[in-house]
Amino acid sequence: MSIATSARGAALTGFFENPIFLSTVSSWFLAQVLKAMILLLSVRKRSRREFLATLFWRTGGMPSSHAAMVTAMTTSVGFQEGVGSNLFIVSFWIALIVMRDAMGVRRSSGIQAKVLNLLGRNMAERLHIEYYPVKEVNGHTPLEVVVGGLLGIFIAAAYASL
Repeated sequence: MSIATSARGAALTGFFENPIFLSTVSSWFLAQVLKAMILLLSVRKRSRREFLATLFWRTGGMPSSHAAMVTAMTTSVGFQEGVGSNLFIVSFWIALIVMRDAMGVRRSSGIQAKVLNLLGRNMAERLHIEYYPVKEVNGHTPLEVVVGGLLGIFIAAAYASL
């Protein structure tokens, strides 16, 4: 094994062992698992496909995995670099933008897409034309964002204390 190969391996290992990386990925994954479990408990028709789609793909729902990720990242940066660091300040503002977007823009566009699809289906039936629905992106309620944010903070704090 060459020195360059072992250096790349060490860098890659360091990346995957980094507490900022670990807390961010862990908070995203745990939020998605919780979201999928809540969906399974609240929906009558339960399927493995629905669970997997929620776990890996769907947006919206309780808790917000976006909020969990960015708050875990920001909290971890605060523990690692200090709250006065430039990196913490940048991650703090990115977290606020992501959480605001999850509650505002994505939620509004999802509501508009639902109404547009309803209107499109009604017009397609009346006029006997084909309608291709737009994607309905699900945003988050403020409570979903707060719970996701708290989850991210707690997970980052747990990694920092290890």
